[in-house]
Amino acid sequence: MIIFDNISISRRDKPVLKGLSFSIDAGERSAILGGSGEGKTTILKLVMGLIRPDSGSIIIDGENITSMKEAQLREVRMKFSIVFQEGALFDSLTVGENVAFPLREYSGKSEKEIEQKVRELLRIVGMEDAIDLMPEELSGGMNRRAAIARSLAACQPKMFLYDEPTSALDPANAGAILRLITELSHDGRGFILVSHEVQHALRVADRFLLLKGGVLLFDGDKNAFLESPVADVHAFAYAAM
Repeated sequence: MIIFDNISISRRDKPVLKGLSFSIDAGERSAILGGSGEGKTTILKLVMGLIRPDSGSIIIDGENITSMKEAQLREVRMKFSIVFQEGALFDSLTVGENVAFPLREYSGKSEKEIEQKVRELLRIVGMEDAIDLMPEELSGGMNRRAAIARSLAACQPKMFLYDEPTSALDPANAGAILRLITELSHDGRGFILVSHEVQHALRVADRFLLLKGGVLLFDGDKNAFLESPVADVHAFAYAAM
């Protein structure tokens, strides 16, 4: 589904990704790992067409998106459900109104249908009782779950993209988010999980890609990751153990 072919991109003349190449199928459960500033979130933004590479090609379902216009990119984005680290809920709207927002904008559903859909999505993420709460009243874990519900309202994704979904969460909330990520990954719908939390990635992912210095240092399954003889890979894999 996703192919990165020799992708390079810089910020303020500093290289972030250098000739990065990989492919990920829609049904894979993949984790992109690396320290801060290694370009993990940049990869998600490139997949969504939110930024463009300096060179190389990005192929989504057989189409090169690197030169697409905004109208074409909207169709590409509908293939993915993305949740960024901060959740990005609208502060002035309740949880229910946040989830309803994309349905009102894009679905053409009646208000009754929207209300039913909102409750269904909030039930999926265990948030139906919080429908009338404001974002400021939510815990970090609740905020992430509400953001996932809103992302599901926006489209019928072929794949989920998660940007540091458990960052700064306590163990209980992090565990709830990881369980939700696993539960939503079914019927051929996989995910890309961007994280620096190795232990969390190991709980949900089957494939691991490790970035360092703008290049792909490792790409393989869990056993190969944990047993890698490469010093930098071994150090990252066992840093939190």
